[in-house]
Amino acid sequence: MIYDLQKADTWKRISATIFDIIIMFILFVGISFGLSAALNYDEPFDRLNAAYEEYSKETGLSVEVLMLGDDSELTDAQKVLLDETIQRIEKDVEIGNSLYVMVNLTLIIVSVGFLLTFIILEFLVPVILGNGQTMGKKIFGIGVMRYDGVKVSNLLLFVRAILGKCTVVWLVPAFSLILTLFGGAGIFGLILILVIYGTQLGLFLFSRDRTTIHDLIAQTVTVDLASQMIFETPEALLEYKQKMQAEKASKANY
Repeated sequence: MIYDLQKADTWKRISATIFDIIIMFILFVGISFGLSAALNYDEPFDRLNAAYEEYSKETGLSVEVLMLGDDSELTDAQKVLLDETIQRIEKDVEIGNSLYVMVNLTLIIVSVGFLLTFIILEFLVPVILGNGQTMGKKIFGIGVMRYDGVKVSNLLLFVRAILGKCTVVWLVPAFSLILTLFGGAGIFGLILILVIYGTQLGLFLFSRDRTTIHDLIAQTVTVDLASQMIFETPEALLEYKQKMQAEKASKANY
């Protein structure tokens, strides 16, 4: 075991991350389906579809064309009809209410789904396995510690998992994407997504310790557990340093 920082192998980290993401999405989808049923998500969705189908029957334009506003394959007369129909749709109270409810339910389902998923997989599992290990990290023999070599506390682990990973790395981009798809964020939502993931990738590839956004927030680092010394407390770390200094001083006297 070595006291100096023993960074986890890059490919081990990537492999562990891919494994964790697969498990995460399986759990997230299961939780989301349960929340959708509990919140009756199908009701506003069905109302919205029914309203668009009525406009489709009235105009002869497909529901997809009305929803997306794609006029690339329409005649000039159909393009004019599409523009007029879209203006009517924008003023339709039923569609507006259904869309509003859908957006809010989507944000709630995504928020609660991600929160529960990360509490289980990125907080509770690492607390049980120790050293900040997710299932992927456990398989590949890597873990998390504080930058100073001390074991990561449950509080820091919670900050890393929920504030760092869940909120900044996943929820903010997810919200931006949802609002962009529903027309509420525009280009700014896509720019925010690119900034967050560009920063995440840049930190991982070019920072000295291959750090990430959530590691910066929690002041942690991912290490190879087979070769890294991790101290239980700051006092244990200080005692070890004093011991090493004493041994070095005693050898210098000879």
